[in-house]
Amino acid sequence: MKNTLIAPSVLAADFANLQRDVQMINNSEADWFHIDIMDGVFVPNISFGMPVLEAIAKHAKKTIDVHLMIVEPDRYIKTFAALGANILTVHYEACTHLHRTLQAIKAEGMKAGVALNPHTNIALLEDVINDIDLVCVMSVNPGFGGQSFIENTYEKVEKLKELIIRKKARTLIEIDGGVTDKNAKALAQSGADVLVAGSFVFKADNPTQTIADLKKTAGI
Repeated sequence: MKNTLIAPSVLAADFANLQRDVQMINNSEADWFHIDIMDGVFVPNISFGMPVLEAIAKHAKKTIDVHLMIVEPDRYIKTFAALGANILTVHYEACTHLHRTLQAIKAEGMKAGVALNPHTNIALLEDVINDIDLVCVMSVNPGFGGQSFIENTYEKVEKLKELIIRKKARTLIEIDGGVTDKNAKALAQSGADVLVAGSFVFKADNPTQTIADLKKTAGI
């Protein structure tokens, strides 16, 4: 049975009760914390920054998966390593020298991820796929939670899986945006290894049970 990883997106948590929600993730069947950092430039929204990530990291007992939706991510690689990020994902669209950025992330002891916006073609990763630990396929346009899932994502994931297999890479595929119990199984069947879920988890009556159900549904 495939162990599809579940990464609740803290962007959808209750910021007035952030420690409570962090502990909920710790005590649940979730595998990772997914932390979105937005600058209001690369995406039309501003989320939390370094102090909040530092506070989360003090209490988080699972992998911290940081997704940078910012311009000039290279400026902050050392900072996010120091704050406790285990995985640092940058956007393909924000990196002029992607290979250099990936090497810089790994040099700080983190795993290196690359996120792709919905319009960005998988083929653009052909020359660097073996340097990437995780590809985050955006299944909504980045910047806001609660958006509807883009159906073309399934085909995109299948193409990415083919590329990974052909290049004999060990890259994980992560899906970010609009993940629910309605598409989790199909995404896992398409080749997804990690599912990011925000609103679906935190707006549920019982987030812990919702995570458990999502984990079970995606375990193909």
